[in-house]
Amino acid sequence: MKIALYPGSFDPITAGHIDIISRSARLFDQVIVGVYDTPDKKLMFNTAERVTLAARAIADLPNVVVKPFSGLMVEFARQQNVTTVVRGLRVNNDFELEFDMAMINRRLAPDIELVCLLASPDYQFLSSSILKEVARLGGDVTGLVPGFVADAVKAKVAGSG
Repeated sequence: MKIALYPGSFDPITAGHIDIISRSARLFDQVIVGVYDTPDKKLMFNTAERVTLAARAIADLPNVVVKPFSGLMVEFARQQNVTTVVRGLRVNNDFELEFDMAMINRRLAPDIELVCLLASPDYQFLSSSILKEVARLGGDVTGLVPGFVADAVKAKVAGSG
């Protein structure tokens, strides 16, 4: 069984993430969306909220599950019997960051392959950070995230003001 891991903070999950997950689900027997619990960034949602939003966003994909993790991604991958890590690439900066991470992960876990999927043109500009900034400034995030995620973002923004 070919099991892939798509790790990230997913704060929150976006249409771009969902696109990568859906495409990965066609390539692998099982895809684990790994929600990293302590990324080095300011989070809008706690781990449980991010897991819940992601699980709801991919509920129609029977071979995809969402699991939180902490510590080294490669250790989590090994615990889950992952053979491949999937990453999405949007722009040149993504490639440089992913390349650096891929090299250290290759050293730590040479048995786990990395597959990078290019972002669909509709989502090349989209990141969770940009989405949160647009929402904080009162912009419309419709179509960039599922409706229930847009509602959760709006509620967080309203609660922080």
